[in-house]
Amino acid sequence: MVVKKKTPKVEALVLDGEKLRKLLASLSVDGGHDGVRQVAKTLQTCLELKDPVQQIQLVKKAGLLLEALCEEPSDGEILGACLKTLALGYISLQAKNPMRRAISSVLNSLPTWLQERTTVCLSMCLSDCLSDPSPDQYSHVVNTIAGCMEGFPLGERCIHQLLPEVLQFLHKGLNEYLNQNSVAGGHIAQAQLMHFCLAAVKTSMLVIQRCQASISSALTIHQTLKDTLSTLLDCYIRIIIDEEFVQAVQSTSGMAVVVLIRSVMGSGDEVASVVCSLLRSSVCGLDSVPVWIKQRCEPLCRSACLSGVSTYLCHGALAMLSWKGSPTGPHWEALLLLVPNTLLDLDVTIKEPSTVMVVVRVLTLWSSAALDCMRGKRQLCSLSLQQSLCGGSDLHQRLLEHIYSHWEHPLDGVRHQTCSLFRNLLLLHQHAKSSTSEANPDSYVIELTQRLFQLEWHMRGKYGALGCLVELYGAGYLLKIEPQLPSCLLSLMSDQTLAPYASDLLERLFISHKAQLAAEASRTKLTTPEDWMESLHRTWVAPLLQVLCSGRVDETIYMLDNFLPKLLRCSPSSLTHMVQALQDRLSCGKGSAGSRGALGALMTCLRAARSQGVMQTTAEGLWGELAPLSLVRQALIHKHDQVTMDALGLVCESNRSTEVLTSQEMDLIHHFLVPNLNCQSPSVRQQAVSLFKKMLCRVKDSTQLLLKRQSQERDQEKKANDHQTLCLYKEFLHQLCTKLFDVLVPGASFSKCLMSLHLLGLLAELFTFGTGPDGFGLGEVVTSTYAQNVLHCVASNFLEVKLLATKLLQKLPLSAVELEEPHMMCGILKAALELSTSTNPFDSVTAAHLLNLLLHQPNLSQALQNCAQEQGLDFQPPSSLPQAPDVQELNTLSVIRFLLCCLELEVFKAEHCLLQAAAAFPLYGRAHCITAVLQNLNTECLCHTEEWRRLVSELITICYRVSDVASPVVQSSAPEGLIPMDIGTDSSAGLQRIMQEIQPRDTNDFFTSARELDTHDEEDEEETQTTHTVSPHTGGEGYRVTAQMVLVCCWRSMKEVALLLGQLCQSLPLHYTNDNTHTHPGLITEEQVACIGLYFRQQLLQSRHRGAFELAYVGFVRLTDMLCRSGSRVLQQLPACWLSEVLQEVKSSDQSSKLCATRRSAGIPFYIQALLTSEPKSSSCSLLKRTMGELITLAMPVVDRNTDTSTVPQVHALNILRALYRDTRLGENIICFVSDGMQAAILGFTSPVWAVRNSSTLLFSTLITRIFGVKKGRDEHSKKNRMTGREFFTRFPALYPFLLSHLKEAAMSVESDSGQVKLHPSLFLLLLVLSRLYPFTMDGSASPLGLARFMPFIIRSGHSAVYRTRQMAARALVPFVLITQVSSTVHTLLQELPKDPGPQIQHNYIHGTLLQVLFLLQSYQSESHRPLPAGNGIGEAVLQRMWLASRENKCVVTRGAFLDVLVCLCGSKISLLCDSEVNKLRQETLSVLLTSTLVTNSSATSNQEPACIQYMLSLTRIALSASIEIPELWGRHHHTTQLLESLLNCPQYEVRELVLERVLMRLKEEEDQEGPPTWLNERTVLNLTSLALHERHPQCLAKVLQVLSVLQCDGEFHWMDGEQDLSQENFLLHLLNLAQKTAHSVELYCAAMTLLSQLVVPVAKSDSKGPSIVTCSSQWVALVCSSCNEEQPVEVKLMVAKVLVNSTATLMASSELPLGLVSTVSLWRSLFMLLQDEDQEVRSSASDFIANAPSHLINAEVTGMTVCPPVALDVGVRLLCCLFDLWKQIPAGVLALTEWLLGEGEDKKDRDADDTSSLDEEDFLFEKGELNLWAEPIQWVKLLHKHLISHILTYNQTRDSGRADLEQVRAQIDTLAFNARAKLLSSKQALDSLPVFPQFSCPMEHARLVLHQQRATLALDVLDTLRGETE
Repeated sequence: MVVKKKTPKVEALVLDGEKLRKLLASLSVDGGHDGVRQVAKTLQTCLELKDPVQQIQLVKKAGLLLEALCEEPSDGEILGACLKTLALGYISLQAKNPMRRAISSVLNSLPTWLQERTTVCLSMCLSDCLSDPSPDQYSHVVNTIAGCMEGFPLGERCIHQLLPEVLQFLHKGLNEYLNQNSVAGGHIAQAQLMHFCLAAVKTSMLVIQRCQASISSALTIHQTLKDTLSTLLDCYIRIIIDEEFVQAVQSTSGMAVVVLIRSVMGSGDEVASVVCSLLRSSVCGLDSVPVWIKQRCEPLCRSACLSGVSTYLCHGALAMLSWKGSPTGPHWEALLLLVPNTLLDLDVTIKEPSTVMVVVRVLTLWSSAALDCMRGKRQLCSLSLQQSLCGGSDLHQRLLEHIYSHWEHPLDGVRHQTCSLFRNLLLLHQHAKSSTSEANPDSYVIELTQRLFQLEWHMRGKYGALGCLVELYGAGYLLKIEPQLPSCLLSLMSDQTLAPYASDLLERLFISHKAQLAAEASRTKLTTPEDWMESLHRTWVAPLLQVLCSGRVDETIYMLDNFLPKLLRCSPSSLTHMVQALQDRLSCGKGSAGSRGALGALMTCLRAARSQGVMQTTAEGLWGELAPLSLVRQALIHKHDQVTMDALGLVCESNRSTEVLTSQEMDLIHHFLVPNLNCQSPSVRQQAVSLFKKMLCRVKDSTQLLLKRQSQERDQEKKANDHQTLCLYKEFLHQLCTKLFDVLVPGASFSKCLMSLHLLGLLAELFTFGTGPDGFGLGEVVTSTYAQNVLHCVASNFLEVKLLATKLLQKLPLSAVELEEPHMMCGILKAALELSTSTNPFDSVTAAHLLNLLLHQPNLSQALQNCAQEQGLDFQPPSSLPQAPDVQELNTLSVIRFLLCCLELEVFKAEHCLLQAAAAFPLYGRAHCITAVLQNLNTECLCHTEEWRRLVSELITICYRVSDVASPVVQSSAPEGLIPMDIGTDSSAGLQRIMQEIQPRDTNDFFTSARELDTHDEEDEEETQTTHTVSPHTGGEGYRVTAQMVLVCCWRSMKEVALLLGQLCQSLPLHYTNDNTHTHPGLITEEQVACIGLYFRQQLLQSRHRGAFELAYVGFVRLTDMLCRSGSRVLQQLPACWLSEVLQEVKSSDQSSKLCATRRSAGIPFYIQALLTSEPKSSSCSLLKRTMGELITLAMPVVDRNTDTSTVPQVHALNILRALYRDTRLGENIICFVSDGMQAAILGFTSPVWAVRNSSTLLFSTLITRIFGVKKGRDEHSKKNRMTGREFFTRFPALYPFLLSHLKEAAMSVESDSGQVKLHPSLFLLLLVLSRLYPFTMDGSASPLGLARFMPFIIRSGHSAVYRTRQMAARALVPFVLITQVSSTVHTLLQELPKDPGPQIQHNYIHGTLLQVLFLLQSYQSESHRPLPAGNGIGEAVLQRMWLASRENKCVVTRGAFLDVLVCLCGSKISLLCDSEVNKLRQETLSVLLTSTLVTNSSATSNQEPACIQYMLSLTRIALSASIEIPELWGRHHHTTQLLESLLNCPQYEVRELVLERVLMRLKEEEDQEGPPTWLNERTVLNLTSLALHERHPQCLAKVLQVLSVLQCDGEFHWMDGEQDLSQENFLLHLLNLAQKTAHSVELYCAAMTLLSQLVVPVAKSDSKGPSIVTCSSQWVALVCSSCNEEQPVEVKLMVAKVLVNSTATLMASSELPLGLVSTVSLWRSLFMLLQDEDQEVRSSASDFIANAPSHLINAEVTGMTVCPPVALDVGVRLLCCLFDLWKQIPAGVLALTEWLLGEGEDKKDRDADDTSSLDEEDFLFEKGELNLWAEPIQWVKLLHKHLISHILTYNQTRDSGRADLEQVRAQIDTLAFNARAKLLSSKQALDSLPVFPQFSCPMEHARLVLHQQRATLALDVLDTLRGETE
């Protein structure tokens, strides 16, 4: 990202009157040297000017004149005045003022003979500044001192001369800042104070550091200097100890302490001794220092236990002491080893992420210092130091543990520092081990590398560590250990979060490997460059191409952004190899479904190459032989969006912005444009717009280059070529504009409008729609029709389309838009005002955009006055002022004044009858328009200020009135429930009485004494009362009022009021006065802002309706942001004041409080969120810390606070904490409170009050998300969604003792032996947290965090009588067992199980133990992929307890759990046990299986018995392993058929479903294998066919049919009904009947239709078809057609798309027409419906029909391709017309397609829509019905018309001499023509009856009628053409 550099602010040099007068007088003295007089005159002129730029020029001129003075002149007084002027100017100016830098440059360049005099002069001025400055000048003086020390030798000399004064002033300033901090008012003032204090500490440290020699020599003779240094040291120490200071100030103070001590004591070993004593908190160790230092440092020693103090001292020692070379004494070595140990001791006590960042950064700094020591003379370092820094030492191991704990930290800076620390540790190990070399890493490094490879790849720290190993030891080292590393890393590129890390590591590996191969080849000279490059390509390029070709598009998208450009940049020559390999793949075939294939991979590689400049345009063509144009054209209309984007990127992107766009590239862009405009994917649209912007910028930049070259070129031929290119540009841009404008027609899809408007906006931005001779004259393209179509886009329901259309209209030529025309402007104005009172909320947005369009028109005020006269409003537009030429301000003022007049009248009516307002003029529309108009107003330069002030006051007043009207509804206890939803009834009359009853419920007792509506006389009222209507004054029409309308009116009005008030506060300048000195004029006063804040407070704290307080929050956030930025000190204090008040109210709240205790405390969390997030990030976050402390105290349970009344504050606190933890704006500042919040949540779950438990549960859920992050994978228990135990307890150390103690307490309460269920309230939460952890493989054999202490309690929790608790305990145990201890732990658990049945057996105990064994084995199996260590005893222990799996065990729960353990041990190919043990175990298991109820079909286990199904499923898994999955390993093949038959005939449907799922999965896995499956014999197939006829369970039947569908692909087989054969015809009828009856079950219907379609196709193509087959075929066609309807589920449409694609070659495009014309055309229409479906996957699937279409009938460019749906639709219609010719059915086919064109069959839908439209609009305010946002009916009918006309004209030339029955054709033509004329007439009449500008008032109806008109017109054209050809 390129950050624009801030331009420094240039201010003029302005001195106070007295100084200026004296300087001017001294400079105006006559006489003296000419050169001096010129200098004086120049400086005098400079002082008199006010322009800072001119002053800088004069100062530079004076400097040149001074340099020219060759000797000291006699007139020293004038020269002194000149020098004083420069010195005083330097001292007076601000630090970053460019003029100050100019003066310093002049003073630095003075002649040598002038420097001493200048120093004296500058010292005098600086001394005057230091003498007695006011406190508000401290910051300026500090900056001046710092400026003197930075690159200004004369200034530094002055500081040396004034050293005591400077240090005294700095002490005075620091002391003042310390005093101010203790009484700092608000967080704004504190943030400024921190900034000033940081500058003062830095400056004082710099002065001491630079003046060290002077200080050392002066300390012995100057007591004053010693006292000054002592007080400075005291200030530094006070800052370090005071936690109110931000860390930057404290850290700098730590460095200052060390610098000061070093300056006093020198750089010897004593300094290291003093720092060591400070870090050890040893006062005795300070005996060698001066007494005053010892006295000042004593408080520091006492506070060294604080984590921050030690950290800052360590940082100071490392940063300010010199570590270059070897340590010079024992204390230096001691300090070098003490620093890391001190920091690591603090590591586990740190809470705040910012402190973690400081610690990690200091440790990295320490490792760099240690490296500096070791890089010196290593032999001078002591042996103990070398051993301590070597790998494997205790210190080294502790540092590695620190890295492992923090390399997954959420802060990027922490992760980066840990990576640097890891690299430095490896370097330290290299230097400490003299034998270690880069080429041969030692055993320690090899072991470390192997352990790193064992880590999971989702751990981001792993990539950085491996990158360090690559840097130090080379890629060959890692590839030798892990040869599959490239493929593994490439597979990770599909994960967006991991792709950057994987790509960086890949780049390092590739560069290193290439360098190693090249170096080895040059060293050995045995291989050629081609040989080692081929090896490089095999290692890196081949896996990349494989992933690109075969991987899913969405999984490989990040390769283009992350890795591929880096690879090509590192090895440009690899491009040729990639292109050749991919073109070879193209000739072999295409990629798998869902992948981009070789074509997409080729485009991806070429795009990356061109954007990196690897591939250039050649004279022979675009890119020579690398990219044939035919392939690029195919890719531009490819089905996969990313392939299309890569191809477009190849065309548009270039590494040179001035590269000329060739004619071929222009043709390719036109080829891409129209088919891809209608793209649903937002990301793809964004990519396309971005690429078009790059292309258009190329056009613009290259145009400028061509014009410049054309003006300079003398070669006429080149000049003519450039002119031709410019003409091509103009033609290209005109065609581009025309195509984009053409698609903006009524009925255009949202995505097409959006894309077109985006691109037109780019054209307007880069080229403008001008009509003059300059430029390309794009305005010539814009016609009035085009402009009107853009204007009508403002009526779109999509906000983004409205915004783009509004912006574009302002850039189009005024003559085309015609807004200046009176009738046009008046019509749009009336439409906008009407829409602003619409009951449809989105209409008010349209009105706002229309009003914004009119703001630039000069006659708007007059039009508003005319409207006011028509409506009888008392409105007088404001008159323009002479000094206010801006029309927009006047118009804005007029529009707001007019809307305010309307709103005041409507509020007055609403105050009398809210129902009338809800039905006729909801208030929110007017308020929204006012807010929108205000947003476009530049409030910095207003002229009508008095008028604006009055208007603002009136707006605020009307907002309060609107709120008073609507607030009773939104503040009622249950606004959604108190107003009955009267859908379909006429009970509106009762709403008036209900509205009168609604009052704000200001207490929390509504749940015990809520009022109910009086409904006793409701029936009588309904009998005697008619529908209640409200007749507004605008007409006599009655309006139905629904409850939804009233509710929406109220909460939207509250929303708009909040937004309007927030906009007023945010955008209007503030009128305020600080300290009664200076008044800042503005439009809104402090009192008004404060009142608005109180209004928001009331709404947020008392509103019950979520929509109301959420939107009030939006306005309140704007207000709080404004408070922080305002210059008013009164307003800056308000957030802290309001926060204190609300916290006090929360503390004292009870059931009688006005605060809402339900609805998650309603708006209270929002209120506190807004106040806390307004606190500046640069401050110490004191508000957040204080608030969190109070809330956590309230949230913690108290013994005497367990009643409903006393727990209200606790509930509020829990709800507020939940909102704060969820707020991402608080960032990492909230993390340090997570431990306390987790404790409050877990303890709150023990409360007897339900409200507390409920809020605690919500808080707990939020904290789990905050700690572990959002879900990163589908599997909730995946390691991606978990955290290592080390990292968890390092980041939240306080949770370790808390979780341990409460788990112990909860585990002790588990007493399943008593037979009673004792469930500790917090046990589930504790286990849930612990189950989110997992072991860290780098911990070794012993965990330093003591995780083993949790294990006994987790195991004990597994004995609970609650099933879910046992399961959670088993899952929680897994993380706490190291992978090396799994076998011993499992063996111990198995030994606790009884070997024989007995009366005292507790099955809960057995089940919990078995679950723990099972989870441990499964975890080990998924992680290690290798057997357990030999001699573990697990197999023997399991064999001794086989009775648990037999019928001797009466408990089916434990029997099933034991069987699951057996499945884990025996059921996989890679067994956990040795072969002999597993074989013996399989034999015993098989014996149990064969004697079980599953095989014997006995009724020993009842279906009603609890857990019977789970037991049967466990048996089934064993049977499936022995019969389907690995029968060869079980050794008994003859049992396979018996087991499968038993499984398929099992009475439990769950068993059959599981079996069928596994069978289907195995069949799909073996699809590519030749021959039938060995495990599936004929008897099993017969069982399956029998199941297809007799299975009654829908899911099982669906699975059976899916299995048969897969088997049917391999060949035909016999159908059996029990023992009887069944003909295929009968089975077809059965399937057809099944499909017709099961449309309600999607899965079953899809399976039946798939199998039915597979059977129908061969039967329909056969020559001998009986009547039943014909009937069956026609019914199948009807089913297929009905499955394509819009209301069908996506799964059904995907299924039918696949059916139609497979039927294309055999039925739909067959030359024999096997199904007849009517059925075939119906199938084609179904296909075309799917190609226009809203679901992208359906369209994409349907477009595959082209691959099966006859190649001789379609364009060769798309033959065998996968094209995008619009192209497929066009090709399909053209293909169908060609098929009519092939079938000799042209007239009949054309008439059938003409019926489609006319919309026959769709009129009924339209009539039904008309009948229900009014009901939908009134009763269902937000109900839109079924909408297809992708389909474009007008484009569809135009496509039909184009192909029909073309085919009819071709028909006359190709038809045979023998004519068909022309009379019948003409009769059909006449009938269709009659219908078309009738439709055309009715649509025209309906359009004429619509109001003016129907596109805005009724856009849906207008679009529908335009479509009808278009259909009829085009149909008549086709029919007339056909009639002419048949005559």
